[in-house]
Amino acid sequence: MKLLLRWVITSLSLFAAAAVVPGIHVETDGWTVFAAMAVILGLVNAVIRPLLRILSCPLILLTFGLFILVINAFTLMLASSIAVGWFHVGFRVDGFMPALLGSLIVSVVSMILTAAVREERAGV
Repeated sequence: MKLLLRWVITSLSLFAAAAVVPGIHVETDGWTVFAAMAVILGLVNAVIRPLLRILSCPLILLTFGLFILVINAFTLMLASSIAVGWFHVGFRVDGFMPALLGSLIVSVVSMILTAAVREERAGV
C-alpha cells in the first residue's frame, strides 16, 4: 500500500512539473505516461542516485548540500532518457535547466503531498 501511494504521489508530482516547466514535454495526454515515468524515476533514484551521492560527497560537502540539486536534475534527465529511449514513453526533458526546475517542483510537490497524506493518516 505504501509503495502504491508513493507511486501515485510521484506521478502527480511529475504531472505538476510537466504542467509548469516549459522544457518538459509530454507527448500524450494519458496518465500512463506519468505512471510509467514515476516507476522509471523511482528505479533510477533507487539504483543510481545513491552511487552518485557517494561519488560526489566532496562536492556536496563543499557546496553545503546544494550539489544534491544537480544530482536530482541529472537523475530526472537520465530517467527521461531511459523512458524515451528504452520504453518509448513520451516524457522528454529538453536540457539541464528544465531538469533542474522540474526536479525542484517534483521534490516540493512530493514533500507537500507526503505531508498531507501523513496528516490524514494520523487523523488530524
